[in-house]
Amino acid sequence: MTRLQELLQATAVVGSFRPEENLEATGISYHSQKVSPGDLFVCITGYSTDGHKYLPDAVKSGAAAAIVERIQEDIAIPQYVVPNSRIAMAQLADAFYSHPSSKLKMIGITATNGKTTTTYMTNAILEQHGLKTGLIGTVVIKIDDVKIPSELTTPESLDLQSYLKQMVDRDVTHVSMEVSSAALESHRVETVGYDIVCFNNLSREHIDSHGTFEKYFEAKASLIRGASEHSSAVLNLDNEHAASLVGQTRANVITYGLKSTEGTLHCKDLDLSTGRAKFTVEIIKPFKGDGVEYTPGEFRVELRIPGLHSVYNSMAAIAIALLCGVPVATIQEALRTFGGVERRFEFIHEDEFIIVDDHFANPGNIDVTLETLRYMDYEQCHFVYAIRGNRGPIINRENAEAIVKWMNRLEMHEIIATRSASHVNKNNTVSDEETDVFLEVMNEAGIEVKLYRELPDAIAHALSKAGRGDLILLAGCQGMDPGAEIALELLKEPVSKQGAEG
Repeated sequence: MTRLQELLQATAVVGSFRPEENLEATGISYHSQKVSPGDLFVCITGYSTDGHKYLPDAVKSGAAAAIVERIQEDIAIPQYVVPNSRIAMAQLADAFYSHPSSKLKMIGITATNGKTTTTYMTNAILEQHGLKTGLIGTVVIKIDDVKIPSELTTPESLDLQSYLKQMVDRDVTHVSMEVSSAALESHRVETVGYDIVCFNNLSREHIDSHGTFEKYFEAKASLIRGASEHSSAVLNLDNEHAASLVGQTRANVITYGLKSTEGTLHCKDLDLSTGRAKFTVEIIKPFKGDGVEYTPGEFRVELRIPGLHSVYNSMAAIAIALLCGVPVATIQEALRTFGGVERRFEFIHEDEFIIVDDHFANPGNIDVTLETLRYMDYEQCHFVYAIRGNRGPIINRENAEAIVKWMNRLEMHEIIATRSASHVNKNNTVSDEETDVFLEVMNEAGIEVKLYRELPDAIAHALSKAGRGDLILLAGCQGMDPGAEIALELLKEPVSKQGAEG
């Protein structure tokens, strides 16, 4: 229980209605159905609905006071006016839970592609080092050995501070955290003090959420630009957007790259012939980690998980681990045994031929996935692509153009496409317009398309053509989510040739 007047000092109160001096706050809530008696209720604006509408319900459930952007005089509880209730909630939650991020080694990781894998990879290295860790991400919230399913990539500020407090109470020392552009823009991480921030890559995926690509970049960049002089920023020099931030932060900058040799760390002697990378990490410039000073030198790394994107993700995780003072031998062992995250260039079958399942989301994702094939040894590639539903013609045209670019480079002239009609919900149904724009781009490039309405028929076609030494790529987002399971089931039975739409 906290005195409300003391708690309110954490935020900017610009007005009040019926204030009370000696009120106690038993908790904070922003959801009217989760209010407990004595709670301070925060009326959040910016959802699909306005939280101010639910203040009467919160009062009925026992809310003792409210944080508002506008006063409702017909409601009798004390109301405190703030300029932005989202920022206020982040500040109040941080104060209520006694500033938990200041007691943890906080690692914030942002990117369009690879946030999840990099976060899990970093956590795996820290665990290998024997540390008690926390993880906050798309799939799960991990508090030492307790796991809680995630609802958002980055939780709401109140929930986030609660999780961090639980981590402190469980003696967690290091927290690896995915930081989404939406979380940055909506102030969910407003009061988190990061020790290490990382920006891996940026491509055109979440533009609709931000209005323009420039606003999307600004949201991502704020993680780096807002870092303190006591923190470190890990940046990918091979990505122009991440690289542009080198001189725009107060943080100590550590950079890495495969193509660039100008940074702190360089990946060289890359071997991706089997799909699983082996490479040398070269420390080009000296830098300091926790209790360690690194001088120029090099060490070998072998990844268990495949794909060129895994090399970039691992370089970010290696830089973070070195900053945390993790020994090189521990990093090597953790990456050699790390099993990866589902549907990130995942090898689901390795026998007469290989089947790879990949979350093929956007041009950036497509580029790094198909570039991996240039390094791999295989006879023929059978490419099954699930067209993106409910994303509109612009996104589908951009994806198709990215695919065509690589089809030409890889000397592939046929693609097996599917609308996955029975395997997507109404929010991901592929429209005729989306199909037409995909076919138009392929036709202009001279790529033959075998189009199937149903996902199993498309995969069956690829299986019927696959021979020894071949590779089947199952590529796509929601429409390909069940693809691996379908392919493995079809392998158990004789494959018959199916009829395509055309």
